[in-house]
Amino acid sequence: MMVNVFFFASLREALGVSQMNHSLDRSVTAGELLEQLKEQGAEWDKALKGQLLCSINQDIVSLDTVVSDGDEVAFFPPVTGG
Repeated sequence: MMVNVFFFASLREALGVSQMNHSLDRSVTAGELLEQLKEQGAEWDKALKGQLLCSINQDIVSLDTVVSDGDEVAFFPPVTGG
């Protein structure tokens, strides 16, 4: 399985990448995908800690949503306004 992962806002800046293809050997949830990404090194673990929002195919989802082959998965920090 292959998914396209996108990073927005401060995540993109911290990781130095806005998009990547990520191979999965089994079906996972968005939260499990996030944990796999954190294993890429200390900077990834640090950047991806804390509260993040997730979308799959441009729909906001919870981290327990299953990711399917070919999905576009995006992670981004919560946005506040004022």
